[in-house]
Amino acid sequence: MLDFPTWRKVWLWLVTALCVLAALPSLLSATSIRWPDVLPQPMVNLGLDLAGGSHILLEADAGQVAAQRLENMEENVRNTMRSAEPRIRIGDVSTRDGRLSFVLDDPSQIDRARELLLPSINGTGLVREWDLAVEDGNRMILTPTAEGIDQAVSDAMESATEVVRKRIDELGTREPTIIRQGETRIVVQVPGLQDPDQLKALLGQTAKLEFKLVDQSALPSDVQQGLAPPGSEIFAYADTSDFAGTSVAVRRLGGIRGDNLTGAQQSFDPQTNEPVVNIQFDSDGGRRFAKLTTENVGKPFAIILDDTVLSAPNINEPIRGGTAQISGGFSVETANQLAISLRSGALPVDLAVIEERTVGPDLGADSIKRGMLAMGVGSLLVIFLMIASYGRFGVYATVALVINVAMLLGIMAALSTTLTLPGIAGFVLTIGAAVDANVLINERIREELRDGAQPQQAIAAGYERAWATILDSNITTLIAGLALLIFGSGPVRGFAVVHCLGILTSIFSAVVVSRGVVNLWYGRKKKLDSVSIGQIWRPTDGTAVAKKA
Repeated sequence: MLDFPTWRKVWLWLVTALCVLAALPSLLSATSIRWPDVLPQPMVNLGLDLAGGSHILLEADAGQVAAQRLENMEENVRNTMRSAEPRIRIGDVSTRDGRLSFVLDDPSQIDRARELLLPSINGTGLVREWDLAVEDGNRMILTPTAEGIDQAVSDAMESATEVVRKRIDELGTREPTIIRQGETRIVVQVPGLQDPDQLKALLGQTAKLEFKLVDQSALPSDVQQGLAPPGSEIFAYADTSDFAGTSVAVRRLGGIRGDNLTGAQQSFDPQTNEPVVNIQFDSDGGRRFAKLTTENVGKPFAIILDDTVLSAPNINEPIRGGTAQISGGFSVETANQLAISLRSGALPVDLAVIEERTVGPDLGADSIKRGMLAMGVGSLLVIFLMIASYGRFGVYATVALVINVAMLLGIMAALSTTLTLPGIAGFVLTIGAAVDANVLINERIREELRDGAQPQQAIAAGYERAWATILDSNITTLIAGLALLIFGSGPVRGFAVVHCLGILTSIFSAVVVSRGVVNLWYGRKKKLDSVSIGQIWRPTDGTAVAKKA
C-alpha cells in the first residue's frame, strides 16, 4: 500500500500548512487584502535594492585609536604608580612621538615599576601590546607595538560596528545591513529609510560623554589664546550653549567617562521646561560620580560631549543615586537623538562619512516586477514541460512546486530574512532544483515500470530509490551555498540565504509533499492497472507504451 500512516500524514500536512500560513502576510501585503492584526504577522523584509533606502560608507581614523591608547596608558601608569605601596613618584611625563616616557624620582625603583607595569604591557591576549625600555638609568619608555595597534584598531572597529547596529535598531528599521569593509570601514544599508541626513546625524555622533573638573587656575586670557596650564586641556563651548564662542580649561585626567551608563531618556526640565537628557549610571559609575561630586562641592565641572562643552555647572551638593541631567540648548529632536546615542554606547573612534547614496523605491519596485516576471515565465515553462512529459505526475510535481515556493517564503518570513534582488535569483534556482528532484523520481518510476514492476510497487520504489540520488546532489549544492553564506557578503550572502533554504524545502517538497499528493490519489486503491506518467520506452523493440490511469 502506498498510503502513509495517519501520524505521518498529520505531521506532513501540519508542517506544510504552518509554512504556507507564515507566507500569507507577505503575499497579502502586495494586495489590498489586510491580514488580521490579532494574528502573528511574519514578514519577509526587502533589501535595499528592492525596498529602496540609504547606503552609507563610514571610515575610522586609525591614528585616533593609537592616540587614545597612549592617553589611556598614561592614566594607567599614573594610577599604578600612585597606588603602589610605597608610592612610586614619577615626573617629566611625555607623550611625544607616539610613545610614553616618564622619569622615576628614585632610580632604585626601576625593577619594581617594571613588575607593576607588566600586566599592562603584555595585555590580555596573545599579542604583546607595548615595548618597555629604560634610558639613563631612571627614564622608562613605553612604545606601542605594531601588532598591538593593529589589534586595538580591530577591536575598536568591532565595537564601533556593534554600536552602529544598536543605534540603527533604535530607529525602528528592519533588517539593516551592517558589515565591516577592510580594516577601517563599515558599510551601512538601511532599507526603507529615505532620509540619509537622519542616518548621518545619528552615526556621525561619537557620543563620547565625559565629566571633567574645570581648571580654575587657568587665566581666561590664556584660555582664549589656547594656552592651558600643565595637566589641563581646552575645549570650546557648544554652539547651542550660552557661552558659545568661548572656551574653558579642564583637567585632562581624573574625570569620569560615560562608559558606565545604563540608560538615557529625553525629558523636560521641570523648572525651565527645556528639553534635557536624563542619564543613569550603573553601580560602579554611580559610586564614582558620587565620589567626584562629594569631593568637589562648590567647584564647577564640565559636561563634555564629543570634545565640546555642553555646560559647566557648579557642584552645589553631592549627586548620589546614580542619576544626572544633561542640558545644552537641545531641541526635542536633538535631545532624543543624543539619548539614542548614549543608550547605544559611545563610538570608540570617530566615523567619517566618505560615501552616501539613496536608492529610490521606484527602482526597487521595477526590480521586483522584473524579477517576478522572470520567475513567473520560467515557472510556467517548467510546469508546461512537466505536464507534457509526465502527465498526471507532472501535475503532482507542479502542486509540490507551488507548495515549495510558499514554504520557502514562509520560512523566510518566520526567520525575518531579508530578500534582495539576488535572492529572487535564488528563488528561480530553487524552482529548478525542485523540478530536478521530481524528474529523478518520475524517471525512476518509469524505470521500474519498464522493468515490469506493478504500478504501486513502481511508485514506492521510485521514491525510495531516488531518495539517495536526490540527497547526494542537494547536499553537494548545499555545501557550496553554505560556503557563500559564511564567506560572502552583501548580494552574495542574500543569494546564499535563499539558495540554502530553497534546497531544504526542495528536498522536502519533492520527496515528502509530492508523495503525499500521490498518495491522496493512488494510496487507497488496492490495485492499480496503470498510472499516468507519460510514455515509457521499451528498450527491447524501441516501442513506446503510454501508461494512463
